[in-house]
Amino acid sequence: MTETLTDTVPVREPLTGPRRLAGGLFLALSAQFMTAIMLAAAMAPDYDFGAGAISDLGVFPETALLFNGSLILVGILNIVGGVYFYRSHGKRWLLSLFVLAGVGAIGTGLIPLNVSDAHSLFALVAFLFFNLEAIGSATHLTGPMRVLSIVTGTIGLVFLVLMAVGDAGTTAAFGPIGHGGTERMIVYPVMIWLIAVGGYLLGAEAATDQ
Repeated sequence: MTETLTDTVPVREPLTGPRRLAGGLFLALSAQFMTAIMLAAAMAPDYDFGAGAISDLGVFPETALLFNGSLILVGILNIVGGVYFYRSHGKRWLLSLFVLAGVGAIGTGLIPLNVSDAHSLFALVAFLFFNLEAIGSATHLTGPMRVLSIVTGTIGLVFLVLMAVGDAGTTAAFGPIGHGGTERMIVYPVMIWLIAVGGYLLGAEAATDQ
């Protein structure tokens, strides 16, 4: 039997394929947000990394537009990226995690910390569902990416519990890193995961992982 070129050469997904589009959006999401909060923390006067909340950066006049705008963009990119990712895996429950995380981020950006208590509710939704989307995505990933998804999401959820305990009055739960460090341990691991999974999806083969 004559062997064809497609029998011997892997067919890669087009640059505009849904997995690659999702990967690009996830990569852009994390890169712009990590850059924005780094710049905002440097610009905000007397900002306390250890004791301050990340959302304090949305209150300072010098950084409010940068931080809140970046957070809204995080939500939009996560939802749109989640939709493209859904087109490759077809799991509605997984799509719902991306949508809820995105809604939480958008709400957190639209309602700054000093405006309404609704800010804290939206932030909780974002913290919870961004880490759940990482864990849930492990069902569609293989090898090291599956492990990274579970590990980063679990770390985020553990520190979410610690922050809740600390905010309830048991400040010893924060340990030496304080509220600010604890909150960053909810956010940073999943942002690193989004960069990693973005690169993974950008290099995806046409055949999806099972």
